[in-house]
Amino acid sequence: MGVALFEKIQEIRAIYPEGTQSALLPALRLAQEEYGWLSPDALREVADALDVTPAVCKSVASFYDQFHLEPVGEHLVEVCTNVSCALYGAQQVLEAFQDELGCRAGETSDDGKVTLSTIECLGGCGWGTIVAVDHHYRTGVKPEDAAAIVKELS
Repeated sequence: MGVALFEKIQEIRAIYPEGTQSALLPALRLAQEEYGWLSPDALREVADALDVTPAVCKSVASFYDQFHLEPVGEHLVEVCTNVSCALYGAQQVLEAFQDELGCRAGETSDDGKVTLSTIECLGGCGWGTIVAVDHHYRTGVKPEDAAAIVKELS
């Protein structure tokens, strides 16, 4: 276990008097920032630091879209496909990204640079289609914008 990660998790744990349940989400976020994704070993590290089982960590991590239980590319492109963005053409935007990257949603480009995924809602329902690029929101994305966005990530 990385000593620094363990110590950071202990600092977070101390903030929450209710115990480890409240510290679990921020601890998982720290581990993901450290390793890029939540591998079985990373989940075990978090579990050990919080005195819970790896199964508890995995069950929580698998519930939330922001946690990755599989390796991801250097960049993450998330296309909102909720009903509001769907009305703005989210499916066409997603297809444009798939064409540009040569992979489908849920996959990583062959060069390992970009992981493409869909996400249920990014909270910008009035500015669709919303695309999060490395967690930075782009509003009003059109299919013709996909090529330029992918080029930025090269």
